Order: sequence, then C-alpha cells, then structure tokens
Amino acid sequence: MEVQRDCAGPAAAPDDWSPADNPYAIAVSEAQWWLRTAKLAILRIRDGEEDLRVGFSSRQIDARQLVFALRQLLTAEDLEQRALTDLGLGSTAGATLTLARERFERALPDIKNMRDGLMHVEEWARGTGRGPQRDQRRAGVAERDVARMFWGFRFDPNIGTVFFGPYAIDVEVAERAAGELARAIYLAALEVDRRETAAVRARVVGALDRAGLPHGSPGDVILVSPGQDLQVWLSLSNTDSEPAVGGQVAAQVVVALGTDGLHLISSAEPDAWDVTERLVRGEPLSVREISAR
Repeated sequence: MEVQRDCAGPAAAPDDWSPADNPYAIAVSEAQWWLRTAKLAILRIRDGEEDLRVGFSSRQIDARQLVFALRQLLTAEDLEQRALTDLGLGSTAGATLTLARERFERALPDIKNMRDGLMHVEEWARGTGRGPQRDQRRAGVAERDVARMFWGFRFDPNIGTVFFGPYAIDVEVAERAAGELARAIYLAALEVDRRETAAVRARVVGALDRAGLPHGSPGDVILVSPGQDLQVWLSLSNTDSEPAVGGQVAAQVVVALGTDGLHLISSAEPDAWDVTERLVRGEPLSVREISAR
C-alpha cells in the first residue's frame, strides 16, 4: 500500500493509514511472511548439521516454528475470506479460496490440534484442554491419562515427519501445501485489484466522456490503458507537431479527472506536479484516487 496524495498538498500523514483500509492486502502480506517462515524452518530442518548454540536441537525448535507458521497461513486465509465477503466477492473469489483451504486441511489434517497443543500447553499438559482432550474427558478418561495421550512433540529426521501425540505432519507435504495456499490467497486478492482497476478505468472514461474529450478511437489524442497491469495509465499522442493543442488537452484532462476525484502521477517522479507538461511530452501517467476515503 502507498500513501495517498492529492492535488492540494503533500502526502497524507503516515498515521492516517490503517490496515483496516485494505485487509485483503494485509492477508496477502501475512500469508507471505508465514510461508517464508515455514520455508526457512524446513530448510533448517533439512540441514545436515544441528545448530546447538542455544543448547537445544535447532531441528526440534524449527519444527515447532513450522507448526505455528502453517497454522497462521489458515489465519491469513480467514482474514482474506472476511475481506472478500465485505467487498462482495465471497461467492466468487472467496469460493475458490475456500477450495484451496480445504485442500490444505486435507493435506495437513492435524495442524490445528498440533498448534493448539503447543499454544495452550498450560491446559494440554494437565489434560484440561479443549477439542480432542475435552472429548476424551467426556468419554470418562482421567485428565492425567488424557494429558499423556496428547503429548510428546518431536521431529524424526529419518522419515521427515513432525509428531505431537497422535498427530503428525509430513514436511514435504507441508511445504507443498503451504505454497499452494499462499498462492491461492494472493490470487484471491488479485481479483480485488482487478475489480478496483476496472472501476478506476470506468471513472476515467466517464470523466473524459462528460468533458467531451475523445479517447480510445484511432487518431484520438488521449489514450487510456486497458488496466491489464492493475494500473490505469493515461497518455497523449500526436502532440509533437502541435504542442499548444497538446497543452490545452492535457489541462482539460487534469481538470476532468480532478472533478471525479482522480489525479495523475508520474511513476518516475511521484511527487512531481508538472503533470500537464509531462503529458505533452508523451509520458504515460498513472491514474490514482485523490483520497482513499
């Protein structure tokens, strides 16, 4: 995300930004962090030598980190789903993402209970935990015995598997599943970006049409990109022979867009204010909203 700017002054204050403005993008960021955490843990687990600088097996430590990272990918997916629902994309991009989550959970069915056992050691070590431990207590098993049933975290390097009580995670399966879910979260967010880009382009076209500024047809001076790169670019063509006319058109474009809450920025110099001159010179400029809210 970037700080929004408007034509009236400098960049908005940094403390005006909030993750709540675009939680779908935060979900992508979190998914990537936890994917990299899982990958790093797996790489270290596969290393031929233990790192014993802290007095404990680095493989066993990384195995614990792997469990948390895998579970946090599901948390990122949940955040993405909530954001998609709020944006009206729950039945489309959200439905596709749900299938990806289901594949992840089928590949790693024990991940939730393994994470819960590590996270809530104060309960699981006494047999007073929720979920499977509660089920055992309700079946009449003593708490002491319940605790013993769901205990014993370890990574077995001989078979590449992480164990916790009756649960297990195959490291190779985990690596593949993590990558697939993180990518699915990214692709779901991409649908949001595509929709927002299309909406911005529609506003650009509408603003130009209302101002009576021709565009899009062969020979028109004003060119509007299709937005396939998730940005809308506006440029002028055929202005070399008549720079005065180009300057007039550029000024009209800036006014027309500003009326609809849009402005132009240079990718090379985002803080530059000479947008009309840049248009006349043939530089493609990116269309942005003056304010995010």
